[in-house]
Amino acid sequence: MSRSHGKDAYFAVDDSGGTLRNISSNVNNVSGLPSARALSDVTAFTDAGERFIPGLQGAQFTVTGNADDTATTGTLTVLNGLRTASATSSFEYGPQSNTSGKVKYSGECWLENLTVDASVTDKVPFSAQFRMDNGLTVGTF
Repeated sequence: MSRSHGKDAYFAVDDSGGTLRNISSNVNNVSGLPSARALSDVTAFTDAGERFIPGLQGAQFTVTGNADDTATTGTLTVLNGLRTASATSSFEYGPQSNTSGKVKYSGECWLENLTVDASVTDKVPFSAQFRMDNGLTVGTF
């Protein structure tokens, strides 16, 4: 098993036209992936402890970073186009990088919330919250 540094992480999401865009150069945090699945409680009176059966996968995940309005590839350009999308967007996340053989989490998602804040004393950041649609795929690049 090899260790990795977070600086090498990779994140890409479809733009409104369905083209997967690597926005890693302006992302500084991805949280909430991989996802959990619902567990339904089936504990009965005669059980010695709690019992569960697995249910559906579901997740919300957040991507934060630097606001960039570069045409076609900037974080604001890509994400603003998803605010009113009528179809899901594909995403890929490589916490160790997108190097061949490294783990890749991917799936379909909806952009649920996008915020762009500004302060007189700091950079302009963005925060995007996504909701996964129909499960997470785990594979490798």
